[in-house]
Amino acid sequence: MMKAIKVTDGALVWEDCASFEELAADHVAIDVVWSAVNRADLSQRAGVYPPPPGASEILGLEVSGRISAVGEAVTGFAPGDEVCALLTGGGYATQVVAPAAQVLPIPKGFSLKKAAALPEVYATAWLNLYQEADLRPGERVLLHAAGSGLGTAVIQIATAFGNPVFATAGDDEKLEVCRKLGATGTWNRKNGSFVDAVKSWGGVDMALDPVGGSYIKDDQKVLSADGRIVLIGLLGGRFAEVDLGLMLVKRHKLIGSTLRSRSVADKERVMQDLYRHVWPLLVAGQIEPVIDSVWPIEQAEEAMAHVAANKNTGKVLLQIGE
Repeated sequence: MMKAIKVTDGALVWEDCASFEELAADHVAIDVVWSAVNRADLSQRAGVYPPPPGASEILGLEVSGRISAVGEAVTGFAPGDEVCALLTGGGYATQVVAPAAQVLPIPKGFSLKKAAALPEVYATAWLNLYQEADLRPGERVLLHAAGSGLGTAVIQIATAFGNPVFATAGDDEKLEVCRKLGATGTWNRKNGSFVDAVKSWGGVDMALDPVGGSYIKDDQKVLSADGRIVLIGLLGGRFAEVDLGLMLVKRHKLIGSTLRSRSVADKERVMQDLYRHVWPLLVAGQIEPVIDSVWPIEQAEEAMAHVAANKNTGKVLLQIGE
């Protein structure tokens, strides 16, 4: 038996449940020490973002912990290794199984706590900046909801790889954190449209947009020729007005992107890129995960409410083990 968070009549209940019965040859089992809250968890709980077919229905898209068992085809990992993992589900539990391809050793010198703030947001940042948008050095990024765990990761990674960031958020304190992390332009969305401010900053080559809705048309207004909008969320609604004439003349691309439903092979490519390009920066202290707060797993309800209310700047972690 193991313990996990179950959603029962809309409430989060920490209770006993059955553990895995058989370990696939290319998977590892992890005794979970830390997990983290992501907005996808809120959406899944609300019933609007179900897990992909075959995935665990338990919430949680990332963990850190210690390997307890490895499948017969797994090389490079052994029981006792401290790792972090990108999941399709199952992270709010004392134990999880995951494809070895989605697991990385924690960066040298990192605690399991710090490592839990890495997999989901750093993988999402890398995927969308350097695989989907194919950013080149010097190209400029517009980032919305920049005070989130993802936003704080995007600012650091993009800046480290020579891509200036203009950050928008709805709180001046969050924007101050964004500037300290490297954003060279900022705008409080409560002051109205970001369009004029971004144009004055020099425009952008890419917009990373978790909002959608009315933001899409304004994103277009600040994009350079051959600019890309990568849509990663629908906080502002699922329907948008798009200027097709502008898209045609300036050769704009509107790209929809999710990480969770991708194949193991796709996720492996992202994780290996992180290991090669981002892990050395973490080890060197050039970039650092931003942790907003930590909660015991028994207080997952309160932790999720904290995220739902946009009170966090950076990651919200859940402690499950020792």
